Amino acid sequence: MAHLLVIESWVGSMSRLLPRAIGEGGHRFTFLTRDLHHYLRSVPVDGPHPLLAACNILTADTNDSDTLLPYVERLHRVLDFDAVVSSCDYYLPTAARVAERIGLPGPAPEAVEAACRKDLARRRLAEAGVPGPRFALCREWSETAAGAAEIGYPLVVKPVDLCGGMLVRKVADEDELGSAWRDLAGFPVNARGQHRQPVVLLEELLTGPEVSVETVSFDGATYVVGVTDKSIGGAPAFIETGHMFPAALDPVDVQAAAETAVRAVEALGLDQLVAHTEIKLTPAGPRVVEVNPRPAGNRITELVRRVSGIDLAAACVDVALGRRPDLAVRPTGVASAAIAFVLPEPGVPDRGAVLAGIDGAEGVGQDGSVVELTLADPGREVRRATSNNEYLGHVMTIDTEGPGAGRTAERLLARLTPCYSAQPRVARS
Repeated sequence: MAHLLVIESWVGSMSRLLPRAIGEGGHRFTFLTRDLHHYLRSVPVDGPHPLLAACNILTADTNDSDTLLPYVERLHRVLDFDAVVSSCDYYLPTAARVAERIGLPGPAPEAVEAACRKDLARRRLAEAGVPGPRFALCREWSETAAGAAEIGYPLVVKPVDLCGGMLVRKVADEDELGSAWRDLAGFPVNARGQHRQPVVLLEELLTGPEVSVETVSFDGATYVVGVTDKSIGGAPAFIETGHMFPAALDPVDVQAAAETAVRAVEALGLDQLVAHTEIKLTPAGPRVVEVNPRPAGNRITELVRRVSGIDLAAACVDVALGRRPDLAVRPTGVASAAIAFVLPEPGVPDRGAVLAGIDGAEGVGQDGSVVELTLADPGREVRRATSNNEYLGHVMTIDTEGPGAGRTAERLLARLTPCYSAQPRVARS
């Protein structure tokens, strides 16, 4: 039985899948966080949160490496850890630094930080000749305006260190660029209390289907598990509205996406981890959108598991322990699996609203293709969707015959209609 140190976590599906994988592997874990209540604000209806299954729950300032590293060294002498992991992008470099400090397996901290910082990643990929969009990195408004003029409108504005599509926006002209720039400047600290980099990333607007490539790297080699279809909506934002595994693509496109992702992972120097690389299949060929040095979110890992039998959360645990992961494909009886997300209706006012319910849920839940139906409870405050953080639920479907899971998920999603009360709830003092 191994003992893993889990440093922070996402509050979505990986906060459940990673503890499950640790337990199913016969291991135990200690959970280290700066704020346990961050994970307990949304209590699962099916019992205690899986993070509470930790053999130890400890509090420390996970944002301060100068104090965290010696603290974990002292913990290690007492608790004897075998690996260090995190599922939260904001703490992946921290986990890598901790593992290196206490002499445990793990990816190179510099490589993980480069992948998590979009400005560093863009530079390294460009230097390695990995295809991506034309881009500019800007700190001041004057160079932002000049960089945009050089790239040409429309283009994409991104923060270099936020996740879930937060503040990523398509802009059509300098006025819209100025608005996006001010929004980024007005958000100096992320949700975990970390100060953001004052860098704006401008990118050429890429056209074509978007996919993600799920890979596992260990012992100096990167293995492709599969390619996932991605649906994007919510313009001018870029919101992931659904996914299907495996992608319904020509085998030539699948191969090209896979090879590009492997080049990107290797160019960044990533090893001993699971990665999720997003790629646009443009008319000029595959272009890297970003490389995420952790398992895919939005339950893509569950789509992969239902089709291939490969558990990417378990693979994450294995490579963190320095062990060879089990990547053998097993017959599951499922040809494709898909997920579609319930988003607030476009008519939700800027000031927000309160969810009264979601019509159609009973009928959708009775469909034989549905394997998951998760919907937000009435009373939730809702605002217009500008990132992946505003989902009101999802429907997951499978197809045992072919690549029809995505079409089925979209058909069922169309039957789910969020309803709202007239005014948002007023907080009581």
